[in-house]
Amino acid sequence: MAQVSNTSTTTGARRRSQRVLMQVAVRIRGADAQGQTFEEEAETLAINAHGALVLLSARVTSGGKLHMHHQRTKEEEECHVVFLGPVRNGKAEVGLEFSTSRPTFWRVAFPPEDWSPKHPEARNATNTRPNEK
Repeated sequence: MAQVSNTSTTTGARRRSQRVLMQVAVRIRGADAQGQTFEEEAETLAINAHGALVLLSARVTSGGKLHMHHQRTKEEEECHVVFLGPVRNGKAEVGLEFSTSRPTFWRVAFPPEDWSPKHPEARNATNTRPNEK
């Protein structure tokens, strides 16, 4: 799992939780747009307390029910497709939302909704180093 960065909560509609750009190995299974069952290994592009953004080869439909299996923890959750994005190299960006709240699924502590790197309590690299004498 490689954490890349946080993104803003203000991208159009306000998000319910901070999105973290992080690659997590997952397996997605369910029915594609033609009703055929599929199972596909994937990595998340971004995660949040309510789901994830993944790249899928399978073509799925908005609102479709899928299952997401976390490869490291072996946990599985039912999700539904909430976003269909652009296709890159034959794989589409797909936003998945957990059917029931699962804030601990990713084993990540998400920043609070009002967090910003400009917040007075946010540390920067110079504040985290001990003072040198």
